Amino acid sequence: MKQQYAIPNVLAVTTAIVFILCRVLVGLFPDASFAIAQSWFHGIEISKLGVWNLTMQSFVLGLVSATITAWIVGYIFTKTYKLLVK
Repeated sequence: MKQQYAIPNVLAVTTAIVFILCRVLVGLFPDASFAIAQSWFHGIEISKLGVWNLTMQSFVLGLVSATITAWIVGYIFTKTYKLLVK
């Protein structure tokens, strides 16, 4: 693994782990998950939007898109950091 990809790779793997853990916790504790999500979104009553839709397709799409986004953010961070340190 090239050193320039270390931060993007670590960020992507960390995001994937957190995403999977979050999915498991939402499945086990849906009411608490709604309460936490509501607190993160400044009190918006998200429970009125409906129930959790925890399909395998939405899980895979979310996992892949979140992991790719995290890798891109890590890559941009690394390039920007190197540019600004000079």
